[in-house]
Amino acid sequence: MAEQQAAGAFDLVPELAAIMAAIPPLPAVTAESVAAIRERTVAGAALQPRPDVHAVVDQTVPGPDGPVPVRLYYPAAGEGLPALVFAHGGGWSLCSIETHDGFCREIANRSGCVVVSVEYRLAPEHVFPAAIEDFYAAAAWVVENADEVGVDADRVALGGDSAGANLAAVAGFVARDRGGPRFAFQLLAYPGLDAVSTRPATVANADAPMVNRTASQSMWRTYAGGADLRHPYLSPLYAEDFAGLPPALIVAPQYDLNVDDAYAYAERVREAGGTVEVLEVKGTSHGFLSYYSKVPAASEALDHACRALRTAVDHASSN
Repeated sequence: MAEQQAAGAFDLVPELAAIMAAIPPLPAVTAESVAAIRERTVAGAALQPRPDVHAVVDQTVPGPDGPVPVRLYYPAAGEGLPALVFAHGGGWSLCSIETHDGFCREIANRSGCVVVSVEYRLAPEHVFPAAIEDFYAAAAWVVENADEVGVDADRVALGGDSAGANLAAVAGFVARDRGGPRFAFQLLAYPGLDAVSTRPATVANADAPMVNRTASQSMWRTYAGGADLRHPYLSPLYAEDFAGLPPALIVAPQYDLNVDDAYAYAERVREAGGTVEVLEVKGTSHGFLSYYSKVPAASEALDHACRALRTAVDHASSN
């Protein structure tokens, strides 16, 4: 279990502390505020680096309620490459393929995987289960059309950050429950796992940088619409059965509302015979991986995550 700090005591690594000092916490997300917050996230993302990759392809794939846009990042030429189907963060209400363009490019280059970034529908315009149904449909499409995409169907992983990591985690349950594809791995960066969590970190880190508890709870409510916040496809910690999930890595910042939930989730999966590694990164806060170009701790954690991803998909190929 993570060590807890008194609320307000956030000893961030210096490089991240300097960045967070210039970024006000996200306000509560509501139908009235979401447009302005989206503008803010687009402006912030425009400052992130966008490294070159071998090729980028934009297309759409069939979704449950119409085409779902995806962007494919190829780190190299060739066929039968491993792949990561990626869901961007942003509280299921913010961000897009564009805001996470640089991050996905970096993951492709570091992991050697084709990254397939999914433009799932956002709340409040489209509430649960729109996002997870879009993301799962895209992930299943990649496996089912692996030859067309140029990837190995046995080496397709799921991943995302924050709300996107929630979708990547839930997609593992959906695939299992519906008899869908077998995914090779889950790369989960600070996932939302429990919409109503009261574990100690939700108090100790209630005023943590980037996303505080008020903003987080508003995002959950906006995404859920009228659904039960304990629905297992919303809050996977309420699933009855944790067996049969892909192996996973959870990147857990020390100062994050979700850090205790990450350990609780890993324990449940392990009890069911699965494998989850929790990489808790000291001195960091929610969203920190996006600052890999300026924060050595973020770059090191991203390296660890990409190595774990590549090891898992290569192991899947050998089985």
